[in-house]
Formats: sequence, structure tokens, C-alpha cells
Amino acid sequence: MVTVAVETIQGSIGEEFAGSSPDGAMSLWWLGQAGFAIRVGNSRVLIDPYLSDSLAAKYAGKDFSHTRLMPTPLSVEQLPPLAAVLCSHAHGDHMDPATLPAIAASQPACRFIVPAAEASQASQRGVPADRMLAVNAGDSVDLGGLAVHVVPAAHEELKVNARGEHHFLGFILRGAGVSVYHSGDTIPFAGQADLLAANGVDVALLPVNGRDEDRTRRGVIGNMTLQEAADLCRSGGVGVLIPHHFGMFQFNTIAPQDLVRQVAGLDKRLRCLVPDVKHRFTIHP
Repeated sequence: MVTVAVETIQGSIGEEFAGSSPDGAMSLWWLGQAGFAIRVGNSRVLIDPYLSDSLAAKYAGKDFSHTRLMPTPLSVEQLPPLAAVLCSHAHGDHMDPATLPAIAASQPACRFIVPAAEASQASQRGVPADRMLAVNAGDSVDLGGLAVHVVPAAHEELKVNARGEHHFLGFILRGAGVSVYHSGDTIPFAGQADLLAANGVDVALLPVNGRDEDRTRRGVIGNMTLQEAADLCRSGGVGVLIPHHFGMFQFNTIAPQDLVRQVAGLDKRLRCLVPDVKHRFTIHP
């Protein structure tokens, strides 16, 4: 069983992220929506960073406003050297056409891990071809202190192209004796719990904004509910849940008070830690 310390950061995420993790520990910070900064030693990655307000302009005047409900907690200019940026799928809040080219321009050694099924989209959004690692479920990537194992995701289906490449992916990151699962956007799917159990996942980062008939009818693809996320952790032998994908867009979130209330009602054998952009999570094996 891992231990997770939750501490309020005193400075900025950028300042903290630029440091090094304690020996034998993994550190992570929530960036809002599905975005996380993760560090083991001096190896640093971002997952699904949405560090702009690009979607507000794209969807201006449309049915759903994409104006940010929370400020950007970290700017591209504040980023320390990155080993990689991981994008779980091609939706703009996960493969941001403003964030990715800015990182590519300022970080010449950074690689970009993207779904092979969405490689052309990644290229169009500013990912350099010579630094793109196009991956599919089952692939693994060594990033020095961090190893990344690629798994499928179902947003809301296990969508595969003619070459058998998954459009939606998740990632299991291993380092410092810790295994962390970032599901990408997903609902529960057959075999998912077995996948977590087989990979010895300690901490799961899962989306909890849910889904409903109204959003589905209007083209908004859904995710897990908090209870579904908790049930997956229980079935997959995961002891710590960090929910995410809330609080960014008014039309596609769970109300914070509802999230707190639902967390209080969960089985206490599961530790559920609601993130804040002012928190640092330090995970020890």
C-alpha cells in the first residue's frame, strides 16, 4: 500500500515542478481538467495539459461556452525541462492547439506521446514529426526515471481505426516503486479492472464529470461518475483515487459541493483525494 502526502504549495507549480522529487517518491500536481504534472527524481512529464483558453474562442457563440472557470495554474514559460508531454486523445482540452506548439517551441528536447490514430491531428496542432511518438494500446515507452505503459480508453466507446489503432488511450506510469494510472477520458469498459490489477496500480487518476442524455444528445461525450470511478478502484485493487475533469467548463462538470458530498459517502477503504491546483501529492511506495 502506498502512502500519499497532500500538501499546500507555497509558491507556484512551476517553481515546485522545477525541483526534484524525494528519493523513492513520485510527485504530482493537478493542472485542471485532465491535466497533471508528474515528476520522479528529475524526470518530468505533463499529461493532457490545457494551459490556454483556446476553446473559448473556438466555441464562441455556440451552444456550450468553453470559457475557463479556473485560471491557468501554470504557463508554458514557467515549465522546467520536460521529458515528454502525453496526450490521451485529440479533444482540444487534451491535445490543445495552443499549448502544444508553445511547448514544442520552448522545449527542443521534449517528446510528444500521442495516439497513433490521431498522429495527423497532433501534427496539425503543432507537434513536430521528429519528436512525436505515435503509440497504441500495448506499447511501452521508457522516459528515464518514468516508464509509460499505454492502455485503451472508452470515451464513450473503444474506438479503433482500420489499422487497429485506438483513438482514446490511457497511461500507466511507473517510477520510484509507484504505479499511477491516468485513464484519459473514459467510461468503465470490460477488462478495465483486470488491467489495473495486472499492472499493480496504486493510484488512479479518473474523470468524474459523468454523462447524461442531454449532453449526449448535444454531442458532448461523457465520462465516469464518481461512483463508477470508486467501483473501478475497488474491483482493480487500487487504494487511492484522485478524481479530475471537473471545474473547467460550466456545461460539463460536477458541482464542487456535489463532488464533496459524494466523496463523503464512498467506502472509507478507498482513499479519495479531491485535487486542488494548490496541492502537491507526494506518493511513496
